[in-house]
Amino acid sequence: MILTSASPAAVLLGTTAATAYTVAAALAARLPERAAKTTLWLAWLVHGAALALAMLQPAPRFGFAPALSVTAWLVLTVYAVERQLFPQLHARWALAALGALAVLLALLFPGRPLHVSASAWLPLHLALGIAAYGLFAAAVVHAALMTRAEKRLRQAEDPNSGMPLLTLERLTFRFVTAGFVLLSATLAAGLLFSEVLYGRAWRWDHKAVFSLLSWFTFAALLLGRRRWGWRGRSAVRVLYAGAALLLLAYVGSRFALEVVLGRAP
Repeated sequence: MILTSASPAAVLLGTTAATAYTVAAALAARLPERAAKTTLWLAWLVHGAALALAMLQPAPRFGFAPALSVTAWLVLTVYAVERQLFPQLHARWALAALGALAVLLALLFPGRPLHVSASAWLPLHLALGIAAYGLFAAAVVHAALMTRAEKRLRQAEDPNSGMPLLTLERLTFRFVTAGFVLLSATLAAGLLFSEVLYGRAWRWDHKAVFSLLSWFTFAALLLGRRRWGWRGRSAVRVLYAGAALLLLAYVGSRFALEVVLGRAP
């Protein structure tokens, strides 16, 4: 399904958000600080309105692109909160570019209507899963910033040019821990209540396999940090591996079904 299946209001909100994100990303270095912040938060607000409109439709749609769009919006929400606590956090242009790409993908591929036979609890189950996506995505962003901060230290650059390395590391693992809790709840609900949620028994498909592989990867990361003090590049590599497996679990499988194969999951 491509752009023509989206409502005119969704197209208007989506294109407005994508344009504002693009301006914030492309002109981040040229716009005054106040104008750049205003443009980014305008994009964030319109993006949120587009997501709310999509979920409140009589027949809401969902798929890999809406999942990425919600994830990007959650990451930007985390950034908005953290920016108030840590003014030295600088990731605006990269997150704005991520937001623009996610919004455009959601317009091009709005997904398929949710199954009418599914339980009323299905939106909550999906919300838990997407929240886990958002928290792990925030952890990945912080891990990238942590890698950049470590590189600055190795090159003897100004240590006050960004957030302290230990602060970034602590925030990264807080997001990993919170995401792991939500991912565990999502998998447990899917395993125990699959027939209630989806009207069918649990299936060992690609989504289930990749989800469990990501769960074990994140569990190993948290255990390794607690018992053996994993940190730095080794911990970041394990985090990236778990995030990649989790991305393949839902977004990857839905992309293959919706775009490559062109059929409903």
